[in-house]
Amino acid sequence: MSNPQQLRYSKEHEWLSAAEDGVATVGITEHAANALGDVVFVQLPEVGATVTAGEPCGELESTKSVSDLYSPVSGEVTEVNQDVVDDPALVNSAPYQGGWLFKVRVSEEPEDLLSAEEYAAFTNE
Repeated sequence: MSNPQQLRYSKEHEWLSAAEDGVATVGITEHAANALGDVVFVQLPEVGATVTAGEPCGELESTKSVSDLYSPVSGEVTEVNQDVVDDPALVNSAPYQGGWLFKVRVSEEPEDLLSAEEYAAFTNE
């Protein structure tokens, strides 16, 4: 598996893009998508909701289990990916492109986000 170099990663297996005009994109990693199996339902935070770094903000349901979705940063949700709500399989097929989950106006970013190399070591890939 390749973890895109430009992203940062949480130990809960979410990725975070660099903020553009203060807004960053959040998704789950390919590692997490593979571990979940076929994603069949996605519950995302609402636009306007405040999310807190390291706290649950939604759920991903697969044929195997239900997993919490954690926000890697604190801030306000500015957009959710309706395509993923309509077609949850995008999380599996394109976790770093069309399978992104939500965008957040970052108010606080924790110090413990990992680089691609650190995340690969963390997941033993």
